[in-house]
Amino acid sequence: MRANRSRVITIATFLLVVAGLAGGLTALLRTTRGDTAGTGRPAPRGSAQIDLAHAVADYTSRFGPDQGYLRPGRTDREAIAAGIGLLLDGHRKQAEQQLQQRDFTLRTLVDRVSGRHYAEVADRTDAAATPRGWGRVYIDLDHRPSWSVQVPHPVFDRGTEQLGVRVLRGSPGGILVIAGAHRKSGVGNSADVAHRRDTVFHAICAELARRGMPGIQLHGFAASSAPGYDVVTSTGAGSAGRQDGRDLADALRTHGFRVCQAWARSCPLEGLTNMQGRVADDDHVAFLHVEFSPTTRAGGQPAERAAAAVADITRDWAKRPVAD
Repeated sequence: MRANRSRVITIATFLLVVAGLAGGLTALLRTTRGDTAGTGRPAPRGSAQIDLAHAVADYTSRFGPDQGYLRPGRTDREAIAAGIGLLLDGHRKQAEQQLQQRDFTLRTLVDRVSGRHYAEVADRTDAAATPRGWGRVYIDLDHRPSWSVQVPHPVFDRGTEQLGVRVLRGSPGGILVIAGAHRKSGVGNSADVAHRRDTVFHAICAELARRGMPGIQLHGFAASSAPGYDVVTSTGAGSAGRQDGRDLADALRTHGFRVCQAWARSCPLEGLTNMQGRVADDDHVAFLHVEFSPTTRAGGQPAERAAAAVADITRDWAKRPVAD
């Protein structure tokens, strides 16, 4: 009888050990697969499966100079940027509440191409008859957010929105910020977010710069604007990203592009009046202003090579510490 009881106890103990090991292995696998966000937050279950490139193409397909644009008030800009900050700090519920108050939505998506979870922050009026045009943000949830790729002139600078997706996929920890309207929509230059401070786009980029996150902003130039070059690189109004700019120029040349470096010679389209570059300079944060030729951003192999060159820089950014 005692032998049987001892055998039962031994078997029960063994099963408990196995269960404990299985639980630990499951947790390890979840962390390895990226089921847990880089900040330690579990990604919501039932996340929609999408192709991020298709989602962005669908979003920007409605952009046009006659689309219209509503200039946001200061409280709107600050509240939306604060919502992004709450999300980056791991306070998803508070972020969602904050964003909902400004008619923004927050959901988690899984990009079928990269396999990563992204938080999508979107203007609820995008599908309305008269959208406000305040933009959209995608944040990598599987890694600690540490850098941004910014697209201020989607559709107007044709192909930059898709190049932005390629850059986001190229390295972990990225944040893609896309302007919500055509550059020529709205009154005057109110929708030209690269040259204004009173936009949601600028408020979000300023929040990222305040947190010490380096950023690369993608633009496009007409072939006649910089003959003989495929890419024009600059650090805008600042110099904190000068070494990153040199490294990017070297990487672009390695991939077969002809590059004009604004800090080394006189180049067109140097981005000296770019407002996101100025706020990054105020915070002593690296900022790269990069102009691509029509051929480079048209898609296919040239765009792939350009994104691969940029990834040489953003992978390094992903390894750098970011202020909390």
